[in-house]
Amino acid sequence: MNASIPESEAKGSGHGWIHRLLRHRGFQICVAAIILVGGVGAVFAYYEFFRVVPQVVCGDVEEANRATLCADEAEEKFKYGSLGAEADRGVPYTIFHVLPRAFPDLLPGSGGYRAFGIPWEEGRELPVGFAKKTMGFPRITQNCAVCHAATYRTGPEAKPVLVVAGPSLTTDVQAFLDFLEAAANDPRFTADVLLPHIENSFDLSFLDKLIHRYLIIPLTRKAVLEQAEEFAWMRAHGRPDWGPGRDDPMNLTKFFMIEMEDDGTTGNADFPSVWNLGLREGHSLNWAGETQDPLAVIIDSALGLGAPPGDAFTEQMTEIRAYLRDKEPPPFPFEIDAAKAEAGEPIYKEFCGDCHEPGGAYFGKVVPIDDIGTDRERFDTWQQEHADATNRVALDMGVERKPMVKDVGYASQPLDGIWLRAPYLHNGAVPSLRDLLKAPEERKDVFFRGCDIYDEAAMGFQSEPPFYDCRVFEFDTRLRGNGNGGHLYGVDLSEDEKDKLVEYMKTL
Repeated sequence: MNASIPESEAKGSGHGWIHRLLRHRGFQICVAAIILVGGVGAVFAYYEFFRVVPQVVCGDVEEANRATLCADEAEEKFKYGSLGAEADRGVPYTIFHVLPRAFPDLLPGSGGYRAFGIPWEEGRELPVGFAKKTMGFPRITQNCAVCHAATYRTGPEAKPVLVVAGPSLTTDVQAFLDFLEAAANDPRFTADVLLPHIENSFDLSFLDKLIHRYLIIPLTRKAVLEQAEEFAWMRAHGRPDWGPGRDDPMNLTKFFMIEMEDDGTTGNADFPSVWNLGLREGHSLNWAGETQDPLAVIIDSALGLGAPPGDAFTEQMTEIRAYLRDKEPPPFPFEIDAAKAEAGEPIYKEFCGDCHEPGGAYFGKVVPIDDIGTDRERFDTWQQEHADATNRVALDMGVERKPMVKDVGYASQPLDGIWLRAPYLHNGAVPSLRDLLKAPEERKDVFFRGCDIYDEAAMGFQSEPPFYDCRVFEFDTRLRGNGNGGHLYGVDLSEDEKDKLVEYMKTL
């Protein structure tokens, strides 16, 4: 056998057989096949899991309805546009679509995702504040509108009116997170249960079914459970539930962006309106003045939702700011007594102007905590060390924005569209403007929030039963961070003066 092998190969280092193998035609074909299969596999994996398709925000709207539903491109992007967080936060659309059908008993009410108070426009595929974009497969993420799109009804039988850039007073983000966690912990979260639901709504190929069974469904379940662990702090240390229209904004920043240990603080606060940002340039923003530039607020909020920084990110944030600069609040939807409102204007300027009128001493600034006297837990949540750490993280990410700070109290704001911004105070602890003009001991200890039926007389939303088609949350002002004290401005006015003041505030 060795007679045909050169001596150098027979007695050498043993590499001769390798050279012969590499020259062998069959081996070359085999290697080529492996490379080809590997290449095809890589292309397949890219196409199925990583291929990015540019989003079309009105792609779900029939052509006949586009002129009505998609008249304002910037607004459509705000409501349904992707922030690019699909790789980190994307939920497979097929699973998102069927979860309420697979786990109806885990929902807080009927109506699918509507049970969480999330606004949903007729003719649209997704709730407001949710974006669908294909990254390999269609994925769902959230955007700014999940917290900043309000609805109101003028009566029990009236249709909800959507107000983009208003505070999402009905949306219960915490309940939504609870549902996802409960579903992922449920033994029914399996391919055997979910796939039939998915197949009822989607035309899956044989390969798609295999991918869902062995990859998408188990990996989604794992990701949701990991997220639930990350949010376990929400109910630690006696923190009260957020309820609709609220979250714990600065703790979200601390525990996710700078990954600090749970310090036991609670800072539940209402979602603010974000219209008229042009009026707020250079103001102290966030409830306690942590950010002093509208663009910085938008940037940090988007980063919190998982948006990846970069040139495209910066451009998108600038576009959102441009849209919100000129976005105006809606007018009061009921009749206004013009004479009474006119009589209320000087009362407003005397008792409210220092904080809420351009040129006022505190307009767009921060009122010291001891002066305003409202619940200080939200204020105490954030310290300068947290601001410094957050600023460092932003710089490390390559994000340039005005640095965050620790201020001395709560920010005063313009009262534009104040009628739609109930409940009041930073934590939403006072249901109406009428209640806010009462002494703290006369304000309600317990009321209900989350109903979008407007109470014209009280200047707030319906906060006592009976409720009509509303999912409400019992709000207890005696719990941590929920205090309704302070803000004594105007409480000593006569009832006639209060009537005139409230009538004028309808015009703002």
